[in-house]
Amino acid sequence: MSFLDKFRQGAQKAGIQATAFLKEGGSRAASESRGFVQGFSLPGEAEKAAGILESFLADPENPQSALNSIPKAVLQRARGLAVFQVLKAGFVFSGKAGSGLVIARLPDGSWSAPSCIATGGVGWGLQIGADITDFVVVLNSEDAVKAFSMGGNMTIGGNVSAAAGPLGTGGSVQASLAHPAPMFSYSKSKGLFAGLSLEGTVLIERKDANRDFYGSPIPARDILSGRVPPPEVASKLYEIIEAAEGLDDSGFPDTAYIPTATGEQVPVQAALHAGVGTANPTDYETHGGQTVFDADRH
Repeated sequence: MSFLDKFRQGAQKAGIQATAFLKEGGSRAASESRGFVQGFSLPGEAEKAAGILESFLADPENPQSALNSIPKAVLQRARGLAVFQVLKAGFVFSGKAGSGLVIARLPDGSWSAPSCIATGGVGWGLQIGADITDFVVVLNSEDAVKAFSMGGNMTIGGNVSAAAGPLGTGGSVQASLAHPAPMFSYSKSKGLFAGLSLEGTVLIERKDANRDFYGSPIPARDILSGRVPPPEVASKLYEIIEAAEGLDDSGFPDTAYIPTATGEQVPVQAALHAGVGTANPTDYETHGGQTVFDADRH
């Protein structure tokens, strides 16, 4: 058996484990994870993703929210977005599982139909109870989009490198986009931004959810390339993106920063000096933050 075949077999097994843990973990942590288990079907994932993305983007009715949101400039140049939620639960033995979706920007500037994704894993830990973290991964390049399309499985930090993304407004945001990493990662735990690591996480195409919704086994590459019309169930997601892209942030101060794993705010200029957020990030842990994904350290 070739290495590629072994990888595919492992990814398929991980997908089965993720689906099982998603259902079991959700029922065990009912009080904390109602939103997480609101639905593993594509319509449910689209609704959940819209709510998550809305919390990361500026509110057009409250322009000042842009000071603590994914920058408009980052969103406008995004080639794709992956939005998902991860549940960690356990006692001694811990497990984590996540579900969400990915969309890609098409050549005409519109967004593709969504493709469902999942992740899962088991390990050691002293975590008691459950903890839910929301993630938004901005795909800054076509290669990043392809990583989600080829076979439907990708390893964060293995296929494509990425870094913690900037938040806020001003010229520093533009500086961070001069030579951006292929992907920017954003995460929120208990409502607060934190530069949490996803390195080594395998994201799996949920072929079952895509097949059940679209009516046939359509591969992710066809969904993300625009061969499938955008469904009505994802309209709220598209509307949230469009509204955030139309926000006028020209008069806001230069307050861009990158959050660390502990929630601290490091100015973008200091982060760029350390190499974080660029296409070739250095180890930012020594500068008060961390590189979220790094293919070289996988």
